[in-house]
Amino acid sequence: MNDFASLRILDRFRPAFQKLNIDYDVMRLILQLKLTMDSRRMPAIFSGSNVKKEGNQFLKSLWMYALFGILFLVPFLFLGNEFLFSLTIMFSSLFVILMTSMVSDFSAVLLDIRDKNILHSKPISEKTLNAAKITHIMIYMVLLTGAFVIIPLIVSIFKFGIIFALLFLIEIILISSLAVVLTAFVYLFILRFFSGEMLKDIINYVQIFLAIGMAVSYQLVGRVFQIVNIDISYTFAWWHMLLPPFWFAAPFELILNKDFSFHIIVLSLLALVAPFLAIALYIRLMPTFERNLSKLQSDTNRRKKKNRKLQLVFAKILCRTKEERTFYKFASLMLKEERELKLKIFPLLGFAVIFPFIFLFNTLSTGSYEEMKSGNSFMVIYFALIMIPSVVQMLEYSGNYKGQWIFYAAPIKNKSIVYSATLKASIMNYFIPILTMLSVIFLWIFSFKIILDLVVVLLATIALTLVSYGIFKKGKFPFTSSHEHTQTNAFFKVFGSMFIVGLMAALHAVVLIIPYGLPVYAFILLISIFVGWKLMFSKG
Repeated sequence: MNDFASLRILDRFRPAFQKLNIDYDVMRLILQLKLTMDSRRMPAIFSGSNVKKEGNQFLKSLWMYALFGILFLVPFLFLGNEFLFSLTIMFSSLFVILMTSMVSDFSAVLLDIRDKNILHSKPISEKTLNAAKITHIMIYMVLLTGAFVIIPLIVSIFKFGIIFALLFLIEIILISSLAVVLTAFVYLFILRFFSGEMLKDIINYVQIFLAIGMAVSYQLVGRVFQIVNIDISYTFAWWHMLLPPFWFAAPFELILNKDFSFHIIVLSLLALVAPFLAIALYIRLMPTFERNLSKLQSDTNRRKKKNRKLQLVFAKILCRTKEERTFYKFASLMLKEERELKLKIFPLLGFAVIFPFIFLFNTLSTGSYEEMKSGNSFMVIYFALIMIPSVVQMLEYSGNYKGQWIFYAAPIKNKSIVYSATLKASIMNYFIPILTMLSVIFLWIFSFKIILDLVVVLLATIALTLVSYGIFKKGKFPFTSSHEHTQTNAFFKVFGSMFIVGLMAALHAVVLIIPYGLPVYAFILLISIFVGWKLMFSKG
């Protein structure tokens, strides 16, 4: 196992651990094993990417956090001496990043139960085990928070001086501790009243949210600088005491701006007292927390099966044979239930929802709403189709790929219908719901005059799904490859498929000029889909 740099630094504090009656050598060995296992885990910030799994993936992800620290924190250091305003925003950004990262990447650290059956049966004290867990969390928090704030911290020294930087460092330590404890309390609440499955779902969706948020934030950063020249004023309200970012911004006003207002003093006290009270409460509730973690190993509280009648109706309409209907239902279950596959695909679907509106807002910023409404701005809905090639490519992969033997053992007459059913399931479960939601909003914005255009976009979606399959097909069954073996050269195929989306959008724009061109184009697309589907899946 690797002798991690963090452990070599930790060795300097050996006497302190020994004075607390902690078996340091055992604790260090446990940490070394945990860090080795964690180094092989792919961070959620790389979700859906083709990053090669070589080396410590968490350390590779730190540069992303450093970049976002520069983008989100450094600009607010130049807003002047209105610390309550600028630092509240900075600590809000830091708090959101820490909380989402704790849930997405560090859930494996906080909720680690893999060692229970091994370590709890050995002559190791409870104090040593708890120390190993807390130190494990602290190592990751120091690395993540350090990457996020190191550049802003250096900038703050040159901008406001060493006193500001020292106070900033103390506040970062306090807010990081509070983020860890609040995350643990959220887990404790969920595990106390709900099943382990509910917690796994929440973790899954936060991971998806983080991956989407990191991409969308690029669009938000450019708009942050528009607030630099506004006049800043602040009026205290009682509910500000419920918001932690206000707590941690207040000491800067108290110490540096000599503001001794009653609310500033109270907020500053909360910044100091609340983290320590939260830590004390967490230590007290740790045994309860550990007991409730056993729910994660239990399958007794799995969610009940939802009503599948609608899926049966779709299967009968879309699939011609009983064999294809069976694989349609199987693919639908896989797309809805498998966590690892959803973690790869759902961020792509989130981008599909968000990108059209980003371009709509950009259009609106350069013109009026009436001009946008009367023009062809609805064509930005084609940006939602960009995710289709990537999703089709991901259908080959699964966290349960070892169950692929079932395809070879089953007496399948036409093996191509397995992928045919899977593509139909992906269209019905992923693409149609997103297009339906976007269509409702676009109809509200642009009126029902674009109804035929939306039908053409739907047909283009189905056609693009078929074309993407033709590009990516390798003679494999769906869900039979490991996510670890994602091909990096597939990027060029995905990019080529996205180019086809641009061609479809350009062709749509051209037929809008031709009289009766749109209905003719829709008819051609419909015939092409039927013929293409039959040719693609007619043989085994």
